[in-house]
Amino acid sequence: MSPTLIMDFNRTVSRPLPQMGLMENEVGETHLLGWNLPAEDLIHIPEHWLKYQEPSPLQHYYLAFMYTLFTFIALFGNGLVIWIFCIAKPLRTPSNIFVINLALCDFVMMAKAPIFIYSSINRGYQGHFLCQLFGVAGAFSGLGASATNAAIAYDRFSTIAKPFDGRMTYSRALFLIICIWAYTLPWGLLPLTEKWNRFVPEGYLTSCTIDYLSPTDETRAFIGIMFVICYVIPVSLVIFFYSQIVSHVFNHEKALREQAKKMNVESLRSNQDANAQSAEVRIAKAAITICCLFIASWTPYAVVAMIGAFGDRSLLTPGITMIPAIFCKTVACFDPYVYAISHPRYRLELSKRVPCLGINEKPPQTASETQSTTTTTA
Repeated sequence: MSPTLIMDFNRTVSRPLPQMGLMENEVGETHLLGWNLPAEDLIHIPEHWLKYQEPSPLQHYYLAFMYTLFTFIALFGNGLVIWIFCIAKPLRTPSNIFVINLALCDFVMMAKAPIFIYSSINRGYQGHFLCQLFGVAGAFSGLGASATNAAIAYDRFSTIAKPFDGRMTYSRALFLIICIWAYTLPWGLLPLTEKWNRFVPEGYLTSCTIDYLSPTDETRAFIGIMFVICYVIPVSLVIFFYSQIVSHVFNHEKALREQAKKMNVESLRSNQDANAQSAEVRIAKAAITICCLFIASWTPYAVVAMIGAFGDRSLLTPGITMIPAIFCKTVACFDPYVYAISHPRYRLELSKRVPCLGINEKPPQTASETQSTTTTTA
């Protein structure tokens, strides 16, 4: 009797199951990835991973330690951002709705990390349900963060380039938030329901993502379209808006310097205008930094997915594909601390409400306070 072959839709386990657990090398017999999984679990794993040797326990434990550290840093930082921005009245601005949304995405991104840690400690795939939960949380949080970064870039551009009529309103901000999640929703639900693509294990079989390895036209079409809609378009918008901001700031500063020179004065700005401009520039710098972090952390993953769908899959070893996954998690750790460093109002509220952090941010002087100080001194 010939061994049973498994093949269903884009499930690509096609080797005889009795031969899928062992390999010969110079040392002797060693286990392959998935060697101890039953047939009902193997059908959810792309066959590409099943030809690689199982990693050592030390590698699993090292990744579990790293993710534990990332999780603590990200949940603490993003939790603070969500808490402070929600309870502090001065921070309840339309623009900061995007900040809260980004922090929420980053929080969810790392809230699923215990699944990875649990899988790493147990050294392998821990079942279809946990894989689906990990995959859908990663899709919604990652793609939501992508679209939110584009919205933040647009908001910063409108505020700085059009200071009089470009200010964000609550209605416009809420409309953009609805658009962000409507834009993201299909790319999480379609793989979850397996209407188009699916969530599968990758790398060491301890994390799950969309299937970019199954050799089908459906998989290639999904990855190609998703690459354009969820990566190329948001990144292009981010680059366009921030390049416009930089161009506008340089041109504006140049015009002010030339006009001041004609009038034989040092500057055309009052102290209050200068302080306001400085705060806007600091916030813009923070947003630019976050978006650069986003591009740097998600580009490797996008490249891996495109190689898996259209390129040489032999380049994608389990160890190599775990590296972009780590990069994706780092941005969720850094985002809240970039805001803590660069957002003056957030630092002020943080210093008031959590003084043990040692952040000594002083409130900016208003024009009336400056006048009062000058009068008293005189």
